Amino acid sequence: MKPEQPFDGVALLDRLVHDPARLSLLTALSACRSADFVYLQGLTGLSAGNLSANIAKLRDAGFVTIEKTFTRSYPRTTVALTKAGREAVTGHWKKLDQLRRAARQWRAVPDPKPARG
Repeated sequence: MKPEQPFDGVALLDRLVHDPARLSLLTALSACRSADFVYLQGLTGLSAGNLSANIAKLRDAGFVTIEKTFTRSYPRTTVALTKAGREAVTGHWKKLDQLRRAARQWRAVPDPKPARG
């Protein structure tokens, strides 16, 4: 079913992916093989707790994997996209581009019923 107006398609976007923090994370991760927690925190500007919570949501959805290691006795958390995560973020940006193109071409049609006053 095709939406009548391009704006109707916004409601069909995946909210898990569309959330600004998670979209930032997924987009950043799509540009690399993996990234460590500290790098992602600096890139997104999220607090450690907020970043951790959003990574956990993406992990639970199967969009990212988390690897915890030690480097010179320091804990290091590395996050990477899964195939499903890469498909989700790529598909999401395609949908946003389609909505943007449709919105540029859209012209409001006047309501055939005049308002009663």
